[in-house]
Amino acid sequence: MSNNTLEVVPQVDLQKYLGKWYEIARLPARFQEGCSQTTATYSLLPNGDIAVLNECIKKGKATRAKGRAKVVDKDTGAKLKVTFFWPFYGDYWIIKLGKDYDYAVVGTPNRKYLWVLSRTPQMTEPLFVEIVEFARSKGFDATQLLRTLQNSDRTNPQKGEFTL
Repeated sequence: MSNNTLEVVPQVDLQKYLGKWYEIARLPARFQEGCSQTTATYSLLPNGDIAVLNECIKKGKATRAKGRAKVVDKDTGAKLKVTFFWPFYGDYWIIKLGKDYDYAVVGTPNRKYLWVLSRTPQMTEPLFVEIVEFARSKGFDATQLLRTLQNSDRTNPQKGEFTL
C-alpha cells in the first residue's frame, strides 16, 4: 500500500458530474455484498449539497440507499464527504475522470475503497485495464477488484474476470 497522499483530479465540474453512473467494478465493501446492477445517481439539492441514490439488485430484489454528499475541497471539487447514516461521513475522492465525464474512479485516501464508474453499463476492456493499472499505481489492491454485473444473467459480482 502506498504511504503517499492520494491525489485527486485537478478540477470537477459538479454540473457535469451529476446524474446516473453505473458501477463497473469496486473493491470489496461489506455494505455492497451480493449487489449487482449497481448504480449511483447524484442530484443537486437547494442548499448546494448532493443527493445520493445508490441502487442495486441483491438476492433478486431491488435495494436503495439514500444519502447526502458535500464538497469539502472547494478548490478542486474532487473531495467529498458522503453520509448514509448521519452523523457518520465517509471520504469520496475523485481520483480519475474521463475528459467527457464518461467514466470516473473514486477512492478513499486509506485505499480501502475504490469504485470504477461509467455513464454506460459497460466499459471497453482496454479502458478498464488502463484504470486497473492506474489504481494499482496509486496504491490500491487491484487484485481484489470485483467486476459488477450490469445485466440480469447473474446476481453476484465476479472477481478476477479480467486479465492484466
